[in-house]
Amino acid sequence: MTTSLDALTATGPDGLHVSLLGTFRLSVGAVPVTLPVGSQHLLAFLALRERAVTRSAIAGTLWPEVSEAHALASLRSALSRLDEVARRAVHSRSVELALAPTVAVDIRAARALAHRLLDLAPLRDGDLAPEAISALSGDLLPDWYDDWAVLEAEEWRQLRLHALESLGSRLLHDGRFGDAAGAALAAMRTEPLRESAQVLLIRIHLAEGNQSEALAAFDRYATLLEAELGLSPTPLLRSLVRPLRPR
Repeated sequence: MTTSLDALTATGPDGLHVSLLGTFRLSVGAVPVTLPVGSQHLLAFLALRERAVTRSAIAGTLWPEVSEAHALASLRSALSRLDEVARRAVHSRSVELALAPTVAVDIRAARALAHRLLDLAPLRDGDLAPEAISALSGDLLPDWYDDWAVLEAEEWRQLRLHALESLGSRLLHDGRFGDAAGAALAAMRTEPLRESAQVLLIRIHLAEGNQSEALAAFDRYATLLEAELGLSPTPLLRSLVRPLRPR
């Protein structure tokens, strides 16, 4: 059975794979390819887009603080410093660049999984397997602080949070409480103050009949929310545990 995690770690027809979830990595099979920073940024930018992008747009995004001429020169330098293997990852045209269609990219597989979970589209084998939680748990380029990378990382964070909650809800509906709790906790690790993930976890505890776990989860969240933001849980969350409190 092909799982969601298999899709993230697969290689393309020529063995090339770009990983953006966690540390950037270009590999041929299991062998990493060493690249200078500018070339890493170029390949990462192309991997995040599933279409060709003009050279001027790429240069202006990756080197926004210099003149257009200087940015285009930096782009040419990044291209020239790709070795023979890495050059196969780039499809070059006169005014456009794109990632070669033979390159596998982990974030593309993860995004596709997230959209299947959110769009109520037909699921694939493995989409509800425990590996799907792992596939949705990785941060996008967490150590990169360029404006374009930060925006891409936040977009992915929001998408995967919603997808993890959808996954958890589906697993709860199927009675797979352990896996459902794993999805809820993965969302909570990403954003501990996110109430919708807390609601999901408490619903899972209640479905299992674990009233003490539900109360403990609520109390932990209420304490954290007050300490961090000076806020209280919403009426929706309170209503879940109200019947459990002694009158």
